[in-house]
Formats: sequence, C-alpha cells, structure tokens
Amino acid sequence: MAIVRMDNVAIVVEDLDAAIAFFTELGMELEGRAPVEGDFADQAVGLDGIRSEIAMMRIPDAPGKLELTKYHAPAAIPAPPPPPNTVGLHRVMFAVDDIDDTIARLRPHGAELLGPEVAQYENIYRLCYLRGPAGIIVALAEQIG
Repeated sequence: MAIVRMDNVAIVVEDLDAAIAFFTELGMELEGRAPVEGDFADQAVGLDGIRSEIAMMRIPDAPGKLELTKYHAPAAIPAPPPPPNTVGLHRVMFAVDDIDDTIARLRPHGAELLGPEVAQYENIYRLCYLRGPAGIIVALAEQIG
C-alpha cells in the first residue's frame, strides 16, 4: 500500500468569492464550484446537517489543489489568525517567479506581510509569509540563484 498523491489542502473561509479572487490573483485557476451537503458529507466530515459550498482551485500545468470551503450550516467557527509557531497546519507555500509583483497584486486582496520585508536566504531564495483569506499563512518563495 502506498500513497498515490496528495489530492488537496482545504481551507475554510467566510467569503468564498474573496478567497477565489485572492488565489486567482496568485495565479491559480478555478477548476469548479459546487454545493456540498447530504449524508455522505455529514459522515465524511463528522458534522450533522452540513450545507457548504466548495471551490476547487488548481495550479495551471502543475500538481496541487486548494479546496476553499464556505460553511452555511453548521456555521463556521471564527478564530483569530494563529501566529506562525502554532501547532498544527502551519502554512501553504507557493513558488513564484516574481515575489515583489506577486505581493503587490495580492495586497488589494488583503494580503499583509508577517515580517517587515521579504527575506533573502543566501543567493538562493527570497521568501516571505503573508496573511491570506481567513487569516491563513501563505508563504511565497522566489528562486534567485
């Protein structure tokens, strides 16, 4: 028995349209959008009476997907954005070809750097963490050498 692939990472959001716009600006494409509800959803997730809507975002010409989920019932539980050292899912990282341009395009969608500026690791990478939809941490990396 072996893992075939990692299918996707799910992120629960309050504003599905805003999250789609954010990840579209990052360079992902909307693969599909659909309501999810019924016994199978209740059973799989372990909640009763699920009514949700999902949007599947994909990276063009590459593996990797994000499932953005908006819960209508039961309502999503708001939580303050965790600091980067919180135990659990830490962040989602994307390799980009121009980190400064990517940050500039994401700022109108609410992105904020966690640090004061983009960091440089030797002459290899420029890296940063920023807050994305629902307070999640999105990391960006640009290979420079």
